[in-house]
Amino acid sequence: MPGATVRISETARDLLRDLARRTNATMQDVIEKALAEYRQRLFWEQARRDFQAMRDDPELWNAEVAERERWDATLKDGLDEGDAP
Repeated sequence: MPGATVRISETARDLLRDLARRTNATMQDVIEKALAEYRQRLFWEQARRDFQAMRDDPELWNAEVAERERWDATLKDGLDEGDAP
């Protein structure tokens, strides 16, 4: 796979090298893992903000609760809890 050159500070390079050495990984692997974790963190931070905004709006929150209740009805398959396999 072709690579790309990205300029980073010496401090970042030293940290990257240290992390790679400590984890027995390549510097590229460390960067890719860090970016994946950062992307995931941003996703969940945004999800939390969006969810909180929904909770802060009574109309939106009531609609959410109503939808959950409709979905809960789909779980009622006619079996009592004790009848499950």
